[in-house]
Amino acid sequence: MSRPSPLPAAALPPAAARIPGRIRFSDCDPAGIAFFGAWFTLANAAIEDFFELTLGLDFHHIHGERRTGTGFVHAEADWFAPGRMGDRVTFTPLITRIGGASYATTLHAHRGEVELVRFRFVNATTDLDTARPQPVPDDLRAALARYAAACESLIP
Repeated sequence: MSRPSPLPAAALPPAAARIPGRIRFSDCDPAGIAFFGAWFTLANAAIEDFFELTLGLDFHHIHGERRTGTGFVHAEADWFAPGRMGDRVTFTPLITRIGGASYATTLHAHRGEVELVRFRFVNATTDLDTARPQPVPDDLRAALARYAAACESLIP
């Protein structure tokens, strides 16, 4: 397995969403560096905002009222530089695959042009009442496909 190289923010597709975030005191270890586990919380918050701000879908409604889960079934990250308390970061999601009951996302986190972290997630859509897989809902599939097409980010 080869380690990816960090990308400057300007190298990402111009059509990609830029979701703001901030590293807070509660995200950091005693050295003032964002703790690796906190990065996953920050990433999930960015994904929730991405749903609402970019896809036009209410993440909480999908999970709460529609009872459709979009939980991670795979998550990995590469860290390139430390994030520090008070840093303002930008999360840039790219949809790389849309399957029958799952989709994959690469999420870049930058401070300015410096890539700090890159996540790769696979989310499975599930019926939250039965905990069984279900097809990606049509509205979510359409929104993901539109966004991926605009970003030209699907991996063949």
